[in-house]
Amino acid sequence: MSMSMTPEKISLIHPLWLRLTHWLNALAMLIMVTSGWRIYNASPLFNFRFMNELTLGGWLGGALQWHFAGMWLFGLNGLCYLLINLFSGRFKRQYWPLSPRQFFIDLWAALRGKLQHTDLRHYNMVQRAAYLFVIVVSILIVLSGLVVWKSVQFPLLRTLLGGYEMARYIHFFAMSALMGFVVIHLVMVALVPRTLLAMLRGR
Repeated sequence: MSMSMTPEKISLIHPLWLRLTHWLNALAMLIMVTSGWRIYNASPLFNFRFMNELTLGGWLGGALQWHFAGMWLFGLNGLCYLLINLFSGRFKRQYWPLSPRQFFIDLWAALRGKLQHTDLRHYNMVQRAAYLFVIVVSILIVLSGLVVWKSVQFPLLRTLLGGYEMARYIHFFAMSALMGFVVIHLVMVALVPRTLLAMLRGR
């Protein structure tokens, strides 16, 4: 057994597959959100529109093509992420157990800027809750997106989500919640820059 391998294994924070799925997910979300804004502008749910300069696709048809491309990347990449997490045992190691009491302790520490990030290989309770929230919201985005895209082909799913129009609202609010997480995530990265380095190089 080579002792020279031990420090390298210990220092690894994020494996290659995790970094790849993370950045592919970021790309997919960028494509889906910006093209989704253009699609929303064509049939808005509320009394506001997104600036066309911030949207992708140029027109409705182009935006739909970009959205479908992002959808496949988002869905397949997310499925790979979930399956690898489940079968490797990482899901249980990183996200379990959950403690409501520890969550509020960590949340209070985070709000005061005193939450420790000494070992990036282990998630604190706020991170566990946030990442599990993202997984649930992402699944909801995919399911509601299927109803909006192929409403006739998924009648049971359409019924479970309250109909086509309700699925549109669910899709919008789920994506908005995911964008809220992204904003908070970027703020945390700015406060703890070494988390970005770890996601880029694995250490």
